[in-house]
Amino acid sequence: MSDTVRVAQGYVRGKEDNGILAFKGIPYAAAPIGVHRFKEPTAAPAWEGIRDTTEYGPTAPSLPYSPPLDQLMEEPVIEGPDYLNLNVWTPATDAGRRPVLVWIHGGAFANGSGAVSAYDGSRFARDGVVCVTINYRLGAEGFLQIDGAPANRGLLDQIAALRWVRDNIAAFGGDPDAVTIAGESAGAMSVMTLLSTSQAAGLFRRAIAESGAGHHVQTAASAAKVTAAIAEELGVEATLASFSAVSPADLLAAQGVVGQMISEAPDPTVWGELATSPMPFQPVIDGAFVAARPIDRFAAGVGRDVDVLIGTNAQEAALFLVPNGAADAANEDTLASILALVGADPDVVLPVYRQAQPSASAGELLVTWLTDWFYRVPAARVAESRMMHGADTHVYEFGWPSPLLDGRLGACHTAEIAFAFDQLATPASAMIAGVNPPQKLADEMHGAWVSFVKGGDPGWSPYGEDRIVRRLNVHSDTARDPAPDQRRIWDGIR
Repeated sequence: MSDTVRVAQGYVRGKEDNGILAFKGIPYAAAPIGVHRFKEPTAAPAWEGIRDTTEYGPTAPSLPYSPPLDQLMEEPVIEGPDYLNLNVWTPATDAGRRPVLVWIHGGAFANGSGAVSAYDGSRFARDGVVCVTINYRLGAEGFLQIDGAPANRGLLDQIAALRWVRDNIAAFGGDPDAVTIAGESAGAMSVMTLLSTSQAAGLFRRAIAESGAGHHVQTAASAAKVTAAIAEELGVEATLASFSAVSPADLLAAQGVVGQMISEAPDPTVWGELATSPMPFQPVIDGAFVAARPIDRFAAGVGRDVDVLIGTNAQEAALFLVPNGAADAANEDTLASILALVGADPDVVLPVYRQAQPSASAGELLVTWLTDWFYRVPAARVAESRMMHGADTHVYEFGWPSPLLDGRLGACHTAEIAFAFDQLATPASAMIAGVNPPQKLADEMHGAWVSFVKGGDPGWSPYGEDRIVRRLNVHSDTARDPAPDQRRIWDGIR
């Protein structure tokens, strides 16, 4: 088993550990600085000799997570310009043509990297899957709408990484014709957006979306509001020349100021649809690369030839509402005002949730319906739209509750990731799952993911008229149309 592989740019040397080879920090595109900043990604330059790829490469510039999320979310920071890089784990650098999993990290399109400890792909490699994790441009560098610059540069980076995988993964024992793209949160939203685009067609056979679906894009008009606000904060014209003259550090600082402005005063008369989104930077409907909302593209039959595994966690929103005290501070007025903000009638929606949770506090109801509105219902809509075209979609719900914060985190956002990767002993896992999370659940969930990557079947029936959902927990079960009243109440709204 050789630890040296030739890729298009030159030779790379990885490191073997317990029979698994890891190659880290391989550039898949040129550093997005200087003449390459705000441009489409271009091929990484070649190098002489053998490049050492035993350590993670640089991570994309980002602001730290705000407290208290900074205590719950791991954020490795590795300085350097060559952050358009990827990592590969493989059982052998032979001609094995094994299925490939390409992981796109989350972080609200503003944070994250492929170097998070829970994304270690060695357990996938152990089970016969070549695993790849990638970095891409984040925040304003990757998603700020600028006249004269390509839109959705972060997504273009993801496509460049997938093309690199297509052209080079065979050297790592992978099959370029058996690629599954997967991601969580913004990574899942990226997966769904890529599934809806013609530019990514043919680069993958299957797709896994964890806690992100097909509604999470913004219009060009909304993106223009962010552009104008950042230009005003910087005191520059909203032009390519002006933004190019601003240092990445200054642009990042302005990004933080504008993001805080939106979150502290989410006024739809000022921010439009961004008033209901925690992500000022996300894929933009530019009419070309992102032609429409992914969910609308799926309804038209786009992506029906790709197998999809999609799901959510039972209490996604708890991560954002419990640690900061927002759930405790919520009252009836809070519920009514936020429901009105998302276009729902509190007098219609709230009775349905109160009937399902008669003893729940206002904060607990807020966690439940916000989880449905932002995560669970959009995932169901993806399955429904694909079902109309005969496309297989397997749906899950992760329900294991974290013991942290006296159990009030529940099965919150990000809680499933370490189970899917079978990496419960990592620092990232401990930050959400605490000590001694159930290995039995990791065995089941990781095994389902491996089975799906290899053959398109995670072990339960696809979503159809009976709306089958696999509920993953210490004692998992398969349910027919769980919580139907809560799902139906969003018809016509979400």
